[in-house]
Amino acid sequence: MSEIVSRAWKRYLGQLQEHPLRTKAITSGVLAGCSDAIAQKIAGNKKLQLRRLLLVMLYGFAYAGPFGHFLHKLMEIIFKGKKGKETVAKKVILEQLTSSPWNNMFFMMYYGLVIEGRPFSLVRGKVRKDYPSVQLTAWKFWPIVAWVNYQYMPLQFRVLFHSFVASCWSVLLIHLKILNLECILQFIPFQLF
Repeated sequence: MSEIVSRAWKRYLGQLQEHPLRTKAITSGVLAGCSDAIAQKIAGNKKLQLRRLLLVMLYGFAYAGPFGHFLHKLMEIIFKGKKGKETVAKKVILEQLTSSPWNNMFFMMYYGLVIEGRPFSLVRGKVRKDYPSVQLTAWKFWPIVAWVNYQYMPLQFRVLFHSFVASCWSVLLIHLKILNLECILQFIPFQLF
């Protein structure tokens, strides 16, 4: 079994080296899909909502993976040759002040318009109402993830790491909500977004 995993990992690394954008897009799509499938099962869905699953995978494949790929390449250009904790802190701050607000807004719009199929006016109203708290809550958790990502992850694994954490986090949030542990959620200083 370990030989199969070892060969698969080597093939993945080869694909990551040869086709980094495509590999990160596929990885993000697959992780988003796995996360949604698990979340649907935890939520008690008897039958998997295939349309929703595919649209979540599309988000990971067409947006999250490529966006992360180019974001991290841009960060390396901006901070070329600079290392150390001060540089990591600057990367985290820049990411949290630019891509984090954009990504949260984009995901909320995508989820409402595309996945749920709601009219623009309803989605706009929900985003206006919920976005400030979503973003403020995101700033309590995702800077920690970004710090670990920039400090310890090699460039080629940053999208994988972020996608994996996002997938695990979304499953945890669904699980806590299903268990009706919203009283715990108020004390946890982070959100899916």
